Amino acid sequence: MWTVYFKELLELLRDRKTFIFTLLLPIVAMPMIFGGLGYLSSTIFKKAQHKELTYALFGKENAPGLSERFAREKGLREVPLADEGAIKAAIDADRIHFAIVIPPGFEQAMAAHRQARVTLHYNNAVALDMTRKRVAAVIDAHNGALREQALSAMNMSSAELRFALNPIELEELSTAGTRERMGALVGGFLPYILLMVCLMAAMYPAIDLGAGEKERGTLETLLLAPISRTALVMAKFLVLFTVGLTSALLMVASMGLLLALFGGSLEGGLAQMVRAIGARDLAMVALMLVPTAAIFASILLSISIYAKSYKEASGMISPLMMLLIVPIVLAMLPGVELNWFWSMVPLTNVSLAMKELVKGTMDYRMFSAILLSTTLIAGALLAWCRWWFNREDVLFRS
Repeated sequence: MWTVYFKELLELLRDRKTFIFTLLLPIVAMPMIFGGLGYLSSTIFKKAQHKELTYALFGKENAPGLSERFAREKGLREVPLADEGAIKAAIDADRIHFAIVIPPGFEQAMAAHRQARVTLHYNNAVALDMTRKRVAAVIDAHNGALREQALSAMNMSSAELRFALNPIELEELSTAGTRERMGALVGGFLPYILLMVCLMAAMYPAIDLGAGEKERGTLETLLLAPISRTALVMAKFLVLFTVGLTSALLMVASMGLLLALFGGSLEGGLAQMVRAIGARDLAMVALMLVPTAAIFASILLSISIYAKSYKEASGMISPLMMLLIVPIVLAMLPGVELNWFWSMVPLTNVSLAMKELVKGTMDYRMFSAILLSTTLIAGALLAWCRWWFNREDVLFRS
């Protein structure tokens, strides 16, 4: 068995695709992609917050105070337009980002303590709606000033002013720590990345070890070798298990190294969460990957053995990837938390356990149950793979 194992492993290591998916992707590409994505999104958000927005204002004479507030606001620049009919064309042509229209009678309504309305024209068909937020911030600030001015005229004390503005103040005291809150936000992505890397790394070798052998006509030679079919299946399974697990563990190690080197340069809650994640947490994440890699290896090998050719195996495994993603994505949905029910759902339980480990709220009884159930599922799938490999109609399917 070990002779076949080392022979298959050596052949895979000589293959360029295997090298890329097993070593290069988890160590270099994935951390660089996600690190770069995080840096890029942060930069884009900051740029959008401080970007200069051009605007047109109609009806200045109806609300001089509000007009002056827009003029004083940093990052806003007024652009004159001929009339209100030109607003849509100017926004479509990117001459202005928004337009404010103040109707006649605005000041009179304010003086009579009646509600008045201004109209905002803008294009909200964007993912990051910073224009409306920045305009709303200016309007809110002006509303606050008007409220204080109106209530001060009634000779109210500061305490009475606070009561008039906010009769009930909600004081929020969260029982969740910084690590728990930040872990809930970012922890859902970790299992998705790790499990996908584990699956993708074993995918191409699996096709080669089953359907590839059939296509090259070398499977018959292997079957004639003086070893049992169980040993042959175990050798191929261990190759896929080694490749998938190694790839995922290398990525865990690479991420741990990145956090150790650059975690100190982070700021805010994310930095506190990163510093709280210790070697034990990473080791437990790595432990969860062991039975998961065995599950992937068994399923992929069974499909590859069944397929008649490399092309058919590729076509059968691609939809399977979509199917395997579903339980992983389930763990990212709101309301799906680790409990005894979800701890019995394959792959979802592993994803939820990794999320809890990042949050620092892992229930170790559930961790043991998940580890045990996942190991039993992996063992059952391996037994099924061995039975599948022993069937002549599967091996020599025409």
